[in-house]
Amino acid sequence: MRDEELERFQPDEGAMRLAIEEARKGIRQGQTPFGACIVKDDRVLAAAHNCVFAATDITCHAEIAAIRKACSVTGDVHLTGAVCYATCEPCPMCFAACHWADIARLVYGAEIQDAAGLGFRELTISDRTMKEAGNSQIEIVGGFLRDECQALFAEWSARPDRRTY
Repeated sequence: MRDEELERFQPDEGAMRLAIEEARKGIRQGQTPFGACIVKDDRVLAAAHNCVFAATDITCHAEIAAIRKACSVTGDVHLTGAVCYATCEPCPMCFAACHWADIARLVYGAEIQDAAGLGFRELTISDRTMKEAGNSQIEIVGGFLRDECQALFAEWSARPDRRTY
């Protein structure tokens, strides 16, 4: 993605489509079918895909990679008021990172159970459960462009080089 594309804000649908495109990039590179995009103050700060295998880093989920990039862009560990768009419901680690980064809103497509159904060793604790248990203020919007996000799983599943973790 070119820098000028990253800086151009798009509403919810456009931002989720950036996350979807990032997931596709990852799939083409032999990674897993997850993408994320972070927007703050009408500006796309970062878009990333899962790079667990490329980085040899089990924590390099799409949301974590996007948070790292966004924090680098802002020069701050707090992304207060930002929105994280994720192609799949974030795992507990990624939800906690969104909470700690002070992301205001989380918008995701597919459900965490969908990823578990593909063989990913997910802790199937929903973000809503995490929010309630941790008294987080993050707003959660699930099922956004769900069909398109689930289609990423089919694209990934068709690859002979697919791997789970």
